[in-house]
Amino acid sequence: MTTPSFRQAIPSDTDRCFEIETSAYEGDEAATRNKITTRIFQYPQGFLVMELHGKVIGFINSGCAFEVVMSDEAFKELVGHDPAAPNVVIMSVVIDPAHQGKGYSSLLMRTFVSQMSEMGKKTIHLMCKERHVGLYERLGYSYLKPSSSDHGGMSWHEMVMAI
Repeated sequence: MTTPSFRQAIPSDTDRCFEIETSAYEGDEAATRNKITTRIFQYPQGFLVMELHGKVIGFINSGCAFEVVMSDEAFKELVGHDPAAPNVVIMSVVIDPAHQGKGYSSLLMRTFVSQMSEMGKKTIHLMCKERHVGLYERLGYSYLKPSSSDHGGMSWHEMVMAI
C-alpha cells in the first residue's frame, strides 16, 4: 500500500469531495455539494482529507455537539455544531471506489481518531449500515442501537467510541 498523506480540507476540495461522496454513497444518502461546502467552511478541523500522489482519494467530515442526537438531520448542515463541544459526530467516511479494499478506510479512521484525541475530544459518534457494524467494531467503536434516522430511506445503526 502506497502511503497516503492527510490534511484539513480547503474550499478548493469541494468538487473532488462531492465527486467521491456521490460515487460511493447511494442516492439520497450522499451529502449535497452545499453540505460539503458548509462542512469545509464551518469546521475544517473536523474535515480530514486523504491524498495519494497529490489527489484526494477519501475523507472524513464531522461536527461537534454537547448533546448528540444522531437522527438530527439539521446537524448534517452543522446546525447546533459547537467546535468546543467534546463529542464528535462523523457525517461521512468515504474512499473513492477505485481505492477501496486496500486498507485506506482503516488508516483514514485511525488518523482521524488520533487527531480528535489530540484536540481533546472525548467521544466519536457515527451511524452506519448493518454491513459496516463489524468493521467499526474492529476499529474500536461500540454498538449503541438501531437508529431512528431514515436518512436516504435506509436503516442505520448508531455507534460510539470513547477516546
